[in-house]
Amino acid sequence: MLKSVLDRADRRILAELQNLGRISNVDLAGKVGLSPSPCLARVKQLEDKGVVSRYVALLDPEKIGSTVSVFIQISLTNQTEKNLERFEKVVIELPEVMECYLMSGDSDYLLRVVVTDTVALKDFILDKLTKIEAVSSIRSSFALKQVKYQTALPIEQLWPER
Repeated sequence: MLKSVLDRADRRILAELQNLGRISNVDLAGKVGLSPSPCLARVKQLEDKGVVSRYVALLDPEKIGSTVSVFIQISLTNQTEKNLERFEKVVIELPEVMECYLMSGDSDYLLRVVVTDTVALKDFILDKLTKIEAVSSIRSSFALKQVKYQTALPIEQLWPER
């Protein structure tokens, strides 16, 4: 679905669902100014087109135990299609990796990894990352404080009303 196809009602629905994915259809309809039946049809259409890809529960890492966020820069020996595919295939399967980005600049990939402590980080790096063929360097930085964490896309800033 092209972003230009999202009308004001769709954008309001998306903004509300991002804030409270478990909202009832009746409450959602009231918040976005639609009656329940058309609201439900729009939500279904947004889901069917993949605009809403899934619903999740976001957990508070501090409440479920000690966690450390680590940003890891990975450089490969060279950026051949085979090396990129091999690296990505392995990283996708690693549960500690929360995010992975192919980057421009000094490193090839940036990972955000969550582990319990420095011992777990050492094990992750030595037992998993260094074993991936074509990895030439690994640089880690610990997050000391999370200043902002947001999962919701800025709907109104991406598609402002004109």
